[in-house]
Amino acid sequence: MDPQIIIARRVAKELKSGNLVNLGIGIPTLVANYVPADLKVFFQSENGLIGTGPIPEQGMAHPTLTDAGGRPISALPGAATFDSAMSFGLIRGGHVDITVLGGLQVDAHGLLANWMIPGKMVPGMGGAMDLVSGAKRVIVAMQHAAKGKSKIVAKCSLPLTSARPVNLVVTDMAVIGFPGGKATLLETAPGISIGEVLAVTEAELTVPDTVPEMQI
Repeated sequence: MDPQIIIARRVAKELKSGNLVNLGIGIPTLVANYVPADLKVFFQSENGLIGTGPIPEQGMAHPTLTDAGGRPISALPGAATFDSAMSFGLIRGGHVDITVLGGLQVDAHGLLANWMIPGKMVPGMGGAMDLVSGAKRVIVAMQHAAKGKSKIVAKCSLPLTSARPVNLVVTDMAVIGFPGGKATLLETAPGISIGEVLAVTEAELTVPDTVPEMQI
């Protein structure tokens, strides 16, 4: 299974009916594809839409309906549109239940780095600082390593997004939480052993006696 799909399917299991959910650029946008039909989740685009729907069919895109990365989206019946001030008021006011963000690095204590300007790995910080600070729960969806280097690091070398730790990291190899401020291996991906996770993780992981396999 494609690594990005593994991540998106596992993150989707964290969502509950009634949640207001913000999806960031990249892998997080895939999460909406794997939400069960009977789960009533409200997706927010930070540029001013609640009730985002699937990618529109060719020729049906509307120039003002986009996701966080500027790609076309649709609006579901009952959707609400508003300006950026209202959108960020919802975020900063603590009304977003879950934000799912991409990441460049997450450290051993759950601190996230997901933007940088000099190399333009991503275009800029966007709303990530507000989302990590304001959302009730923060989930990072990213691949475990890039170009042979762990993205779960002892200490972030890139600029931190927020002083607040994230709640959960879901990668193509593992689910990692931070109880007590310590990176803890909660689940392994299908077919991945604990040893394989530890071998490609720079940060020291606490490993419980029982680590179940990810259910996707």
